[in-house]
Amino acid sequence: MFAYVARQAIYDTEKRVFGYELLFRDGVSNCFPDISPDEATSSMLAESHLSIGVENISFNKPSFINFHQDTILYRFPSTLDPLNVVIEIVETVDIDTDFIKACEHIKNMGYKIALDDYDFSPEWDDLMPLVKYIKIEADIIDLANPSIQRKLKQLQAQDKILIAEKVETIEDFERFKEAGFDYFQGYFLSKPEIVKHKRIDIASSSIVELVAISSAKVFDFDKINAVFEKDVGLTYKLMRFINNPLMNKRMKINSLHHALRYLGEVELKKFIALLAIANLKSHKPADLIVSSLVRAHFCKLMAAEMQVKDNPPSSYILGLFSHMDALMDLPMPEIMKSMPFSDDVKLALCEIHTDSQLALQLRICFAFERADWAVIYELSQKAGVKESALFEMYYASVKWADDMKSTFDSNDKS
Repeated sequence: MFAYVARQAIYDTEKRVFGYELLFRDGVSNCFPDISPDEATSSMLAESHLSIGVENISFNKPSFINFHQDTILYRFPSTLDPLNVVIEIVETVDIDTDFIKACEHIKNMGYKIALDDYDFSPEWDDLMPLVKYIKIEADIIDLANPSIQRKLKQLQAQDKILIAEKVETIEDFERFKEAGFDYFQGYFLSKPEIVKHKRIDIASSSIVELVAISSAKVFDFDKINAVFEKDVGLTYKLMRFINNPLMNKRMKINSLHHALRYLGEVELKKFIALLAIANLKSHKPADLIVSSLVRAHFCKLMAAEMQVKDNPPSSYILGLFSHMDALMDLPMPEIMKSMPFSDDVKLALCEIHTDSQLALQLRICFAFERADWAVIYELSQKAGVKESALFEMYYASVKWADDMKSTFDSNDKS
């Protein structure tokens, strides 16, 4: 019985999220599960088969979904929204007359078609007039080859949209961008761009003060209050944050003192950490912050399930700062030298394979991001958390991160 889905971002040339590839467990090669069309509803919730809808994980951005041959021919779920779903044809299909007719029918219904793992073979020629997106693996294509260059120009002349897959480094991203690719899929954003002689700026900003105070053994509300009082911008963000319905549905909070006491020590520590990470992004893509937020909430939920204490909120801070190396373009161990985190958090961030609950939580985050189903199962057993519960936490974290990003986006525009 199908139950689980994960997502991987697809970025544009500005490193903004264009859409997501959705990856399904229990399908063939992460394909859409092989269920009959009358079982698949418009939100991809088919009785107990599918546990989450497209709109709940892609937030109305295009969702690329792999389909295998039988599903295209006989079981296509036509209730999927053609405005939000791209039909991705995997490389294992057999191109024959029946298959091409089925794809023509799907295209006429308004769906866009993508061809996965394109290898420039003539066997795809008959399908090409129906294809809008072409995905090519970055690790197997030689951009310096004149023949490949010609073929790419031919595809671009046919108005095909090119997506580079398995883009693992910033250098790869730049090369494929230069070659005219439109979109990019891979983990290149999570890697730091190491800059020689770069150092951490430890100027005494309000945020650095807040992080230091919140990390002290004794939490001092008066000192926190004093920092906010002298920084109007931070106070405004705090008030916008706490009056967001996501955080507070019961009362309107109008004073700084009331806001700090209402949040309480634990939630205030989390908010300060959130301010810090948002302040670090500078020129970096917003999706790094979104991914940090997902990890933070996911680790927090896992900690609760694993009965780990919430104060200090180590699991939340672990997830939130797990992209620090990519955000600051420095190795994680160097960053940790100047951060006032506990030794447990620092060790988990620097050495993810250590035998600790924090490191285990972070490894689970990574497994979800890579849709590594076998590792997710293995780590769920190690953590003593049901696999189904982990997926519920992951979906909740994706939703929370999207809502929280919207809150901070609106703050930044003010």
